[in-house]
This record gives sequence, structure tokens and C-alpha cells, in this order.
Amino acid sequence: MSKIKHIALLGATGSIGTQTLEVIAAHPELFKAEVLTAHRNAALLIQQARTFLPNVVVIGEESLYEQVRDALADLPIKVYTGEKALCEVVQMEQIDVVLTALVGYAGLQPTLHAIRAGKPIALANKETLVVAGELVTALAEEYRVPILPVDSEHSAIFQCLVGEFHNPIEKIILTASGGPFRGMRRAELETVTRAQALKHPNWEMGAKITIDSASMMNKGLEVIEAKWLFGLAPEQIEVIVHPQSIIHSIVQFQDSSMKAQMGLPDMRVPIQFALSYPDRLQATFPRFDFLAYPALTFEQPDMETFRNLKLAFWALEQGGNAPCVLNASNEVVVEAFLREKIGFLAMSEVIEDCLARVPYQANASLEQLIASDEEARAVSAELIQKLVNK
Repeated sequence: MSKIKHIALLGATGSIGTQTLEVIAAHPELFKAEVLTAHRNAALLIQQARTFLPNVVVIGEESLYEQVRDALADLPIKVYTGEKALCEVVQMEQIDVVLTALVGYAGLQPTLHAIRAGKPIALANKETLVVAGELVTALAEEYRVPILPVDSEHSAIFQCLVGEFHNPIEKIILTASGGPFRGMRRAELETVTRAQALKHPNWEMGAKITIDSASMMNKGLEVIEAKWLFGLAPEQIEVIVHPQSIIHSIVQFQDSSMKAQMGLPDMRVPIQFALSYPDRLQATFPRFDFLAYPALTFEQPDMETFRNLKLAFWALEQGGNAPCVLNASNEVVVEAFLREKIGFLAMSEVIEDCLARVPYQANASLEQLIASDEEARAVSAELIQKLVNK
């Protein structure tokens, strides 16, 4: 690599965003943070902007615009606010890669605008493909835009496929840590707390994705994302629980051979690979020692106890707007759980009820998906309120 890549980092203040900036800081001769965005974390965005000196920053929450603008007034940094600005800055001519690390549905519209502008996408926002996978992948094909996965599991699959893209996949196996409640039964999950759910055994992640991991919804969303990233049928995707999180995922080919990508759980590895692809860069990340892990173990996921994974497979098989409804409802219930309004098991109950109530649409347009998202959020909020009022 010789030319510096100018990166638009959407969601700079989150877990993926901050680790992306670590990668950029480690390779200033290769990467430049051209755009930094945040939703509400103005203080950290200001700090990042003063450190990395991007061309543009965007603060999503409009009430925080003046705070960010005034704090950066002494620097030649343009400051914008709102979703419209987010969709516009990804189209800037000097941007070489858009890394979408926004949480949830918010990543969809900026990603669509970036694709239409011909910008390669480094995708850490799985919800974009969950909500509108068919539309996003078709648009990426039309504009000949690569989508490079940043999620550790999808990056693992992608890395296993390098040099194998012409060989048919028999199946992929996505590994899951099992989260903090692995092995628990439903009766035990009745009383688990927000604090317990936020203690992931292996990964350092933001609150929303950590709760998704505890409920197995994160793996369910990854199953749907994998379908679109790698052009797979639902029956070609398997999930296995691997508590050590060393094997990040596996590809099985038609000759029965399997490839696995391994390493210590560190999100900087897939982030760096997405930014540097097809090159691998020297890094100081900790190295895996086989002798420190004398046993790697595997289990079947318990989809009766952790129903979110089962619901995700169901939504994938239904297609249409079902994954969009699943995702919208999940975002609402996770927020309610984090606010301690509902219990852990109530999340999957609300999602299942919401999937039954929101009308199914087999071939949903973008406008219909947006409407489905809004309706699913409203239905989920109503269902949660009923639980609160009990």
C-alpha cells in the first residue's frame, strides 16, 4: 500500500469506532481519518477531532451542534449536524473508504448514499444487511462497490474465502461465545440483571451489542448478514457455541475441507484487515498461544432457552420485511431492558409477538421497509407498555 486511504468513520465514539482510530493512529502513513461522526457523545467526538484533525465532523444530535462547533472553532474542521449531513458527507470526493460503525438501523441510509457515490464499504453495522440485505447488495453490485465485513465472524469467513472465491461453499459455521448466560435455563434467566448481561466473558463491546450477545440475537443478526454477504441459503449457515472465542468462524467446501480463522478476540484485527485489504499489516496485537488454550470446546446452541436465535432463523427463512421487523423490535426491547423496564426473557417474547402482528410483505421496497421499521417500533413499544402496566 502506498497511497493514504481517507476514511469516513461513522460512529467514531463507539467501541468499533474508537478501536478503528487506534488502527489509524498506528498507521498514519496509510490511513487518514477524513470524517468522524457521533450521535450524542459530543465530548469524545471533540477530543477525537482535536487529536486526528479530520476535514469534517458530524454530530447527529442537533442540540449538541453549537457545543461541538464552538469547541473546534480554532481548528480548520467543518462541523455539521443531523442525518441529512451524515448522508451527504459520505459522498465527499476525497473519501476512499466508508467504515460504518453506527449502531442499529441508523446505519442504513448513510450506507446507501455511500454506495451510490461509489465508496467501498467496511461494514461493522450488521443491521444494514439485516434490514435491507437484498436492496443493499443489489445496489452494491450495480455500482460495483465492495462490501468488506468488519464483524469478527464475517471477517473470518471472508479471510477463509480469499483465494477460494471460485470454489462453491457447502456451508459456513458461525461461532458464538454463548455470552455471560451460557448453560443457563429459562428459570434462571427470569431474574438476571442488566449489570449481569453487560459482563461479556470475552469481548469488549458497546451496551447494545453486549445485550444482543447475551440474548443470542447478535448471532441471529449475523446469520442474516452472512446470507447477504456470501450469497448463501439459510440451510448453508450453522451456528456453534465456542466459549473460548478463538476460532472466529469456519468455511466448509464441497470437497469436505474446512478452513477456520483463529486468533485472540481483538476487534482491531478484522478492522485493520478491512481497511488494508488485500494486504496484511504488521501489528503489535497480542498473539495466540496454543499452550495457553489446551482445549477448544464446542456446543450446540440452546435455541429453546435463547429464542432470539430461533426467531432470527425464522425471519431469514421468511425473507421480505420479516428481518426488518425483527431488528426494529429488538432495538426497542434492548433499550427497554437497558432501562430496566422489562426482564431478560421478555425481550424475545415481545419480538415474537411483534413478528406476528406486523403485516408480512414478501418483496418490500425501501419505502415499505422504512414503514415496517416504524410500525414494528410502535407495536413493540405498545407491547412493552402492557408488560410495564401488569
